[in-house]
Amino acid sequence: MARQHFMKLLGFNLQQIEVGKTSGRLILVPEHRQQTGLVHGGVTSTLADIVMGFAAYTMVPATHHVVTAELRVSYLHPGKGPELEAIGWVLKAGEKMNFCESEIWSLQPQGKLLIAKASSVMATIPPS
Repeated sequence: MARQHFMKLLGFNLQQIEVGKTSGRLILVPEHRQQTGLVHGGVTSTLADIVMGFAAYTMVPATHHVVTAELRVSYLHPGKGPELEAIGWVLKAGEKMNFCESEIWSLQPQGKLLIAKASSVMATIPPS
């Protein structure tokens, strides 16, 4: 976690780390938004990538790492509101690849809204 510089730069905090599942929240600031005030799509996809990557990381030996080999994001609604919640999980674990999914939720005063679904393949990197 100490080496997650980009995650820290965004201000994203993991709140739950379990075997095969992680989640966290991001309080939105102006730097997370594009010119119309909506959450930038890159922020949304980054959150999806982070929670899926950490979910996969919980499934590999302690000496191994994971990297994103494939990422697909479907944007369902515009990102609005003061905060986002990202949930990621391993759908199918493997020795060399983990297939993962995630959901990004906008936490709005009127309730939660699913703004994106993502899937990824996380490749396992053995120690060198």
